[in-house]
Amino acid sequence: MSPALNTTVLAATSDASEHRALIISLFAAFVVATLFITVWAGRQTKSAADFYAGGRQFTGFQNGLAISGDYMSAASFLGIAGAIALFGYDGFLYSIGFLVAWLVALLLVAEPLRNSGRYTMGDVLAYRMRQRPVRTAAGTSTIVVSIFYLLAQMAGAGVLVSLLLGITSDAGKILIVALVGVLMIVYVTIGGMKGTTWVQMVKAVLLIAGTVLITFLILLKFNFNVSDLLGTAASNSGKGSAFLEPGLKYGASGTSKLDFISLGIALVLGTAGLPHILIRFYTVPTSKAARKSVNWAIGIIGSFYLMTIVLGFGAAALLKPGDIIASNKAGNTAAPLAALEIGGGGDSTGGALLLAVISAVAFATILAVVAGLTLASSSSFAHDIYANVIKKGKATEKEEMKAARWSTVFIGIVSIALGALARDLNVAGLVALAFAVAASANLPTILYSLFWKRFTTQGALWSIYGGLVAAVGLVLFSPVVSGKPTSMFPDANFDFFPLENPGLISIPLGFLLGWLGTVLSKEEPDKGKYAELEVRSLTGTGAH
Repeated sequence: MSPALNTTVLAATSDASEHRALIISLFAAFVVATLFITVWAGRQTKSAADFYAGGRQFTGFQNGLAISGDYMSAASFLGIAGAIALFGYDGFLYSIGFLVAWLVALLLVAEPLRNSGRYTMGDVLAYRMRQRPVRTAAGTSTIVVSIFYLLAQMAGAGVLVSLLLGITSDAGKILIVALVGVLMIVYVTIGGMKGTTWVQMVKAVLLIAGTVLITFLILLKFNFNVSDLLGTAASNSGKGSAFLEPGLKYGASGTSKLDFISLGIALVLGTAGLPHILIRFYTVPTSKAARKSVNWAIGIIGSFYLMTIVLGFGAAALLKPGDIIASNKAGNTAAPLAALEIGGGGDSTGGALLLAVISAVAFATILAVVAGLTLASSSSFAHDIYANVIKKGKATEKEEMKAARWSTVFIGIVSIALGALARDLNVAGLVALAFAVAASANLPTILYSLFWKRFTTQGALWSIYGGLVAAVGLVLFSPVVSGKPTSMFPDANFDFFPLENPGLISIPLGFLLGWLGTVLSKEEPDKGKYAELEVRSLTGTGAH
């Protein structure tokens, strides 16, 4: 880290006790406020419908705001800004992919899913197929995808709070990850969907306000001259004009170009298969409200991603690449460091205040998203696996909610353990992996179930398990896990699969296996059930 920035960061995070007190106060205020909301919502959570779907009482706007809060994760705020700051144009591709993905969700999934299911993706599949095997598969897939996504949030929490509190030891960073995990467990077990939704709405407002503030200040510094901003970023990056052109990250070789295609496919198709996004469609009373909530979400999320361009290129213009990497190898601290710099540096109250505010907003982002993810996976375990597979549909609501709360604790513990290992990986890249797994295992099954009359139980199982095993298996043997300085295990070397994102292989394979399993199946699909599902998914007749 350069001496100037090193002094700045240390002053804001280590030396100035009044700034440390300010930072801790802001964090504590948010945590206390959200815990209050959670306890308030928990008192109103009396039934399974309240716990899983918030009583289906949220309006289209409220749900759109909550979807935005659920979707704009640490990857969006920290990871994308870092990727743009280090790789310019190629980093910006994450923003494009995350945004375009909503068109797939809006056009193909949101309304039919709201009309067809009750609480989880497994409800849709079980409507016309053998319940126990498809619910087990859907529950397994939901939990795996959620844990991949949780990794990113945990990694973001570790680097963010470490930067703020001046923690450099691995033990300290792991302790931070554990704290986030404990808060996440409390939010879900006490508040259920109602508490989680309100926390996500508050967080969305805070995140948009914080991003608008930093965007405004960065543009103000460059007199609202975007060309000047981009030119300074390119010059400061040490890459010149190549910083503003495609290819800095994904054009160095044939493999990296394939990696870009793989990433793009995963981002565009993954959203429509993400469990924590899918369950949000069940919280509104009608299919019209589901459509409206997605429209609101697109508007809010679109505005946010446009501002990430300014955040990323602003960080590149204000900071040296070496300074960003020295703070965090994957660039996850670029946005907070840019806030510190634009506020006047760490030796100024303005810089420390801005750093504290933006970091508290980012922390709020992480807590809200991990709550949504944990709720999705615990709901799927309790409703699909426990109530309908283990108890064969005979579990009481009280037993089901108890199972959901215990599974929340288990998933929290697993996430803490894996999050500690993933603390040095770029959070946008980690989320892209979750998108790839969701698009490989969940999306083919959902689309085939909703729109293909002949689709069978065997096809669903082949699609889910095949896509899941392919995606996770390729990730395990990719540079994400070993073989690079930024890998999860940098000293190991078993990166036999050259691409960092498995989507190019695993997503087509998921669709292919769903088709192959169906055509080779001897099972006769229930055409009457499909006709009922078709009417219900398109019109909402008979929907819960």
